[in-house]
Amino acid sequence: MLIAAAVFTLVAAAVHFYFFVLESLRWTAPETMDAYGITSPQDAEATQPLAYTQGFYSLFLGVGAVLGVLLLGVSNPVAGLTLMSFSTACMALASVVLLAGKWPLGRIALIRGIPALLALLLALLGS
Repeated sequence: MLIAAAVFTLVAAAVHFYFFVLESLRWTAPETMDAYGITSPQDAEATQPLAYTQGFYSLFLGVGAVLGVLLLGVSNPVAGLTLMSFSTACMALASVVLLAGKWPLGRIALIRGIPALLALLLALLGS
């Protein structure tokens, strides 16, 4: 169970690394604007500082998740499981907030949240 939890944690981390790139590095790219429903370059420019910060939140959660997996497998399983669980719980809850706050972004919320939720459930079942 914990191996499956670790795999889903790494998938969730990869998803969050991808969203870091979209939000912090490619926010004004037409493809990213399209995905987020941004209709004008002016709107993208106006929201870029918020997206930049949000992207770093995604990056930090992904790093925490990867560190949790490393700790789980290498040196400290209790700390690793704790960090994996915390990171994936934050990812899943942030997806719920995104889904509740802006329904048109539901697809993005599900992409971000489902791997994290599966990782969290598997980690809790396996502990």
